[in-house]
Formats: sequence, C-alpha cells, structure tokens
Amino acid sequence: MNDALPKSYDPAGTESRWQQAWESSGAFHPDPSSPGEPFSVVIPPPNVTGSLHMGHAFNTALIDTIVRFQRLRGKNVLCLPGTDHASIAVQTILEKQLKAEGKRKEDLGREAFLEKAWAWKADSGGTIVGQLRRLGYSVDWQRERFTLDSGCSAAVIEAFNRLHEQGLIYRGEYLVNWCPASGSAVSDLEVEMQEVDGYLWHFRYPLSSGDGFLEVATTRPETLLGDTAVAVNPKDPRYAALVGQTLTLPLVGRQIPIVADDHVDIEFGTGCVKVTPAHDPNDFAIGQRHNLPLITVMAKDGSMNKAAGRFAGLDRFEARQAVVAAMEAEGFLARVEPYRHSVPFSDRGKVPVEPLLSTQWFVKTEPLAARCREALAAAAGSDPRFVPQRWSKVYRDWLTDIRDWCISRQLWWGHRIPAWFVVSETGGVITDNTPYVVARDGSEARAKAEAQFSGGTHAHPLLLEQDPDALDTWFSSGLWPFSTLGWPDEQAADLARWYPTSVLVTGFDIIFFWVARMTMLAGAFTGQMPFKDVYIHGLVRDEQNRKMSKSAGNGIDPLLLIERYGADALRFALVREVAGAGQDIRLDYDRKSDTSATVEASRNFANKLWNATRFALMNLGGETPASLGEPDPAALQLADRWILSRLARVNRETAERYDSYGLGEAAKGLYEFAWNEVCDWTIELLKRRLQVPVNLEGAAREAALADQRTARQVLAKLLGELLVMLHPLMPHLSEELWHGLTGEPPETFLALQPWPAVDVAALDDDLEASFAELIEAIRVVRNLRAVAGLKPNQSAPVRFVTGRGELAAVLQEASADITALTRAESLVVLDPAAAEAAPGQRALAGVSGELQVLLPIEGLVDLDALRGRLEKDIAKADREIKGLAGRLANPNFAGKAPPEVVAECQANLAEAEAQAELARRRLADLGA
Repeated sequence: MNDALPKSYDPAGTESRWQQAWESSGAFHPDPSSPGEPFSVVIPPPNVTGSLHMGHAFNTALIDTIVRFQRLRGKNVLCLPGTDHASIAVQTILEKQLKAEGKRKEDLGREAFLEKAWAWKADSGGTIVGQLRRLGYSVDWQRERFTLDSGCSAAVIEAFNRLHEQGLIYRGEYLVNWCPASGSAVSDLEVEMQEVDGYLWHFRYPLSSGDGFLEVATTRPETLLGDTAVAVNPKDPRYAALVGQTLTLPLVGRQIPIVADDHVDIEFGTGCVKVTPAHDPNDFAIGQRHNLPLITVMAKDGSMNKAAGRFAGLDRFEARQAVVAAMEAEGFLARVEPYRHSVPFSDRGKVPVEPLLSTQWFVKTEPLAARCREALAAAAGSDPRFVPQRWSKVYRDWLTDIRDWCISRQLWWGHRIPAWFVVSETGGVITDNTPYVVARDGSEARAKAEAQFSGGTHAHPLLLEQDPDALDTWFSSGLWPFSTLGWPDEQAADLARWYPTSVLVTGFDIIFFWVARMTMLAGAFTGQMPFKDVYIHGLVRDEQNRKMSKSAGNGIDPLLLIERYGADALRFALVREVAGAGQDIRLDYDRKSDTSATVEASRNFANKLWNATRFALMNLGGETPASLGEPDPAALQLADRWILSRLARVNRETAERYDSYGLGEAAKGLYEFAWNEVCDWTIELLKRRLQVPVNLEGAAREAALADQRTARQVLAKLLGELLVMLHPLMPHLSEELWHGLTGEPPETFLALQPWPAVDVAALDDDLEASFAELIEAIRVVRNLRAVAGLKPNQSAPVRFVTGRGELAAVLQEASADITALTRAESLVVLDPAAAEAAPGQRALAGVSGELQVLLPIEGLVDLDALRGRLEKDIAKADREIKGLAGRLANPNFAGKAPPEVVAECQANLAEAEAQAELARRRLADLGA
C-alpha cells in the first residue's frame, strides 16, 4: 500500500504545508515574458487596519477559484495582492492613542506623527495579509503593493498633475460633507444614511410688515441662525402674493426674503421651507439660483461660531436645545412632533456629518464619466461587461447623474496633495486666496513659482508651503489596476503584459465607491477600461438572513471556522452556497458552539474525498495514473463506459461554469458527481473487480487480472481528473491527494498542471440515461430489502420487468454489478408477457419509471410478521394524516399561520398519504 496519506485528514497541517510550499517556490510569481494568454486580477485592497471578516473570505474564495482555474487552463496568470492605507481609520486609531497619553497630533508635529503611523503600519498593518494567506490565496506575494508605497505614490502625484494640467482638478469653496469627529471633509460615498428618531420643530417666522407669519419646519433648529430666505413653490397660490416680501428672522432680527423656487414641495408641511445655503446642499442650490448670501454659523469642530451670536461656543446639539428653548420663550415655537428620518453619518467618524462651506480640491467628473458612458455603449458590447448584466444599469445611472468629487481630506496620513502655496503673497499663511502651483516635487514647484511670481511687485523672497491636506483614499485606490502594474511607466513589462486586467471581483456595495472611480481614472490615463469583466457578488448574510455589520454585532469570524473545519471547507461552503451571480448567500452558524452545519458538510465532503483516495492507493497495486496509462476502450465494462462518459461531461460542464462565473453551479455539480457517482457508485462497483480471488487459475485468472488493471486505470483516471477539477475550490486538499495519487515530487504542483482534455469519444448520452435508470433500479431493490427486513448478508432473488429492449439489455449486461450491489441470489430480466406467464410467487413490488422491480420473499421472511409491520405503518400514517388534515381544515391555522408553516404542513400531509398508499399496496402484494 502507498502510505503517502495518513488515515485521517488534518486540514491545519495540510493547508499550512502547501501554503508555505507554494509561496517559497514562487509558484504564483509569473514572468511577463512567459507564454500563455495573459490573465490578471488585482485584488480589492483591504484596509491595512482591517482583520478578516466573512466578506473578505467570500471575495477571496471567488477570486481564487477563478484565477486557479485560469492557471490550470494554461494562461499566464497574475493575481496581485495589496492593502489600502485607510487614511481616516489609521489616523483615528493613532489620535485615540495620543489622546490616552494626553496629547494631540499637533504636539508631535507632522513628521513625528507620520513616523508613528509608519511604525504602527509595520507592527499591526500586516494582520489581514497574514489572515488572507490562511485562505490559500494564490496571489503573487512578491508583487504585493501598498497604496502608500513608492510606486503607487509616484502614480498618485503624476495623476494629480495631469488632471490639473487638463483643467480637471480645481480648488474652490463649496458645500462639503464635514465630519467633526475626524476633522475632515468626506465624500458623498463615505456618508451612510441612518434612520433615527428625532423631532420636527415648527416655527413661526413673522412678516416684516407685521401682517402675520409663515410657518416652517426643521429637524435642525440650530441652523436657522444662518437662514437667508424662506422659499415657497411658485405655483402655490397660498403664498403667491408674499413672494418678494421679507420676514424677520427670529432670535437674529435679520431681514430675509421670501423667494419662489420649484424645489419646494407644495404637499409637504406648510409648503414653506427655510433656506440655509451654508448648511444644506439643497439650500445651497436654491441660494445660488437666487443669489442669497452664505452665512456659516458652525465651526469645523461642530461648535457654533461667532455668527451664531448668543449661542456661540455651544456644541451643535447643545445649541439645538438652546435655540428651541429660546424660540419657545419668545413665542415662535408653533408645535413639535416626533419624526423618524434619515440622517447622514460619517462612515468613519460615526457621527452625523455637517454640510459646511469649505475650500477644497475637486475633480470635474463629468468629462471622465462621459468616457465611461461611451465605453459602456460601444457597438462591440459593454466595456466593462458586468456579471450579472443588471448591474451595468446601476453603474450607468450613477455616471449619468454625477457631482464633482471632493478629493481633499484634512488629514496627515495619506498622499499629501502635490500643491505648493506661495504664502509670501498672503502674509506667510495659507488662505482661501493664496496663489499656488501644482508640481511633481518641491524643486519643480519652486521653479514654477519663481517663473510666475519673480520680479515686479513680487520682488520679495518667495516662501512656499505644501498643502497640508491629504488626498481622499479612493483617489489612490482608483489608480489601483494600473499603478500596481508600473504606470506611469508606459514601458513597464507588467503593464504591457497584464493591462487591462481580466476581471474585477467585488461586491455591489462599492460600485460607486471604487468601480466607477477606477473606470473614470483609467479612461483618463490609459485610454482603456481597467478590466474586461466586473463580476458582482452579493453579501454573506447571517443565520437569520441579516446583513452582517459591526453595529449589529452579528458578524461571523471566518478564522474560528477555519480553525475548526479548515480553509478549504469554508471556501467550498461559501462558493457552493452561491445560487447565481450577484445573489446574497446565507451561512448558518450556531453562536453558542461556533459551529456551522454548512461548513461541516464541506468538511465531511473533504473526508469523503480523502477516504476515496486512500481506498484507491490501497487498490492500485502501487501504481500511479501515469504508470497505469489510459484504459483500452475494448476492455471497458458497462459501468466503466458510464463513469467515463460522466467524467467527460462533468469536465466540460465544470470548465464552462468556471469560465462564465457560474462558480456556485460548478461547486454543486462537482459535489454531486464526486459524492454520489464516484464514491457511492463507481467505487462500490469497482471493488469486486479490484480483488482477484487467489483460487483462480489459468485463463480465468488472466482475464481477472486484465479486468483488474482496467478497473485500476478507470479509478486512477477518474480521481486524477476529479482532483484537478476540484482544485480551484479546495486547493490544499486536492494538492495533497493528487501528490498521494500521482507520487509526484513536492516541488511539482497540481496548481500548475494542465486542465484535463475532454474525452469527447467517451460521451454517450443514451448510456448515461440508461445507467441512471439502472441506479434507480438498484435503489428500489435496496428499499424493498429494507421493507422485507432482510439481513445485510442475506441473499434474495430479484426480478426486473420492462418492455423496453434497450433497458433490458443494459440490465442484462450489468447483471454482475447488480448482483453484487443487491446481494441477488438470482437475477432475471423479463418482458411483461413473460412475467405474466411466470408462476405466481409472493413478492414485494416497486416501480422505477417504466421498470417494475419484484423481490420474491416467500420462504425468506416471516410473512405474518411483515404484514404486522406494514399494518402498523399504515395505522401510524393514518393517524398522522388525520392530524395534519384537521390542522389544515382549521381556519385559525390555515388563515393565520405563516405561509411557510402552512406549506410545510401540506407537504407533510402529501408525504404521509403517499407512505400510507405504498404500504397498502405492499400489504396487498403479500396476499391473504
């Protein structure tokens, strides 16, 4: 016996050994000059602050399945890993550490703070990379990138400069989402809308004429201090005569106009809307249309500023209560009502954002989006191609209605904006009006500044100061598909070989965050879309079908499941759950025991494959698939021809599914084929042929030995190809078993072998259909034996009755196999006429399609005892039928119970009725 495989499967040892072997040998470190069609994936870079969660595990399993398959197909595959510097998250961590020490980042200074950040990154930033390795990611770790590494940083600087030179980056004062917690602007996509319980305060604004008032409602009373108008709809007859008049702003005394604007909803509230252009994006737009002044009443730390008058210095939420109290005291509060509404929260700062006027850097997105829309509408087909296709509309719609992108962040950790302010022009400080130059480095900035400001009225020494702000993290990750491959070096070998990349695998929730930004920037700098396909997957939901989140506390730690069941089991379970591209999946999980029946089933599947391979090693006579060679077609038995036809078909179907992103279908198909057709049937059918009786002599022995070799060849070929097909899904297990089966040296990897060619000649539709009927016939015989109460080693005659000649021929040809698997004392295949003429005999009967199965039992079992069991079964089924039927007839149950409970009751009733009818037929077969 080949003892390469221990008796039991040890996932932890197997997985760590092969992960180390793959990485140390550079198995996944491709050479751009190597042959083979290029195939490339750049993985979505997880935040350097992160730790592995189930979304990472799911995304990794999908990506790795794809790239391992393409590698087996002979392509020159690059799967490039990396991490994102996560500006806000890292800076938040570090500032909390400093606060605990009684310090602020300003106490350290920028350089010392950044040294601390890099030290933190070196110490803690690699956590998630190590965890991703645990999953067996077949990425090129030698090419690992970080969004702040020198190559990516050079790309960011070049991209900023080029966009600025093209007039697509500008600096201006606009309303931005301000996060008081992180002290930075955040983009629309970094804002999460949350439902909160609040109040709607109704206030009276008196007309300056003294002839009454208008009532407005707001959820943010503190902003009324910055009101510069009240707006009504121009079609609203209630206020037509008041448009152009003024109101006196309560608590402030400022005269503000009544303006007419189509934005106002006549049906909402009183039809009057307070307008605070400096604190609301819709009001900002109204203000621009009506040339209203912009009055900012809040500071960037969330407190009220001097323009807030008597409320200056209060926190925004303290000011809210104070303003309400003052309005009530002065008679301006009309009423208050509870109001549940959506409030924008900073995704990172976890506090409500404030729309604030701020001078920031912006990208003009419309010209960039136009390129993407043109590519998507190209005559040759959508570029990129979305899988599922429905997501292309979501992507297109967002590109059609797009705002300019605020790319500056008031942070130190990140890519510092490559702009230098000529502060000598504004008294040595940076103001909103300080002139600036954009450059690739300080030397170029000085040269540009001297050319622009030297001589004349600018004779004083030039003082330059680089913009202290950092770029939005998504700016650098938007360059990821090509910055990681060497751009802006157009001659970089990796860029020339693997760009555009082949597929992006990502969740639907970041189509706007990331996918669209990559396509916009790629179009601008490379003239191509950055990937050919975008495979959109769903979310992993918890055992109650809820979205996993930190706030809900319902996440499932994949590392716990890996420790218990192995990475391959988790990977296979996640992919097998995919019902269709883009669909969410559900993972069952027992939180008390940290167990999952779904992942455990995959671990059981791994054990099944392990045991099947060990069986093969014990029965191949020390030979391998290579030494055994291909079986002679003329020597194949019926079961051999059947399983080799199934093998060829599953090979072709699996390759098509992998190639078209039908990964869940591929996993389910391989599971059914391996467990049922290979392990449960083929191995059982081969067992008797693999053992040659010692008492055989002469020609009989020679024939048995020849058939034994054929059986060995079939078994070796079957397992060898199956392991290749399973490799993308269960890489460690398949690598281990393949080495045990083939005897290949450790440095030769299954991961780098060719995908097996489809044996087209072996395909036989008719045989597969007939053999499926044969298998069902064997199942019926086994069921009848169980009903009769026959002992496992007790033989009994079997009779098959069919009028179909082709089925009869298959049953006759497979008589030896059927006899072995059913312990048939004798096996007879009859046509209906012959069966009718045969002597009567007490028998249990079963039906499979057009085939009648008879199990004569007279003289083999106690018929009276059997009748008694069947009568008990009938009585039990009748009681169950009565109870279920009564329950369904009860209006209180049928009309009020959940639909799924009613459906389950109906299904149980149908099953009980079928069992009762079957038992009655069998009782009738036994006669009196």
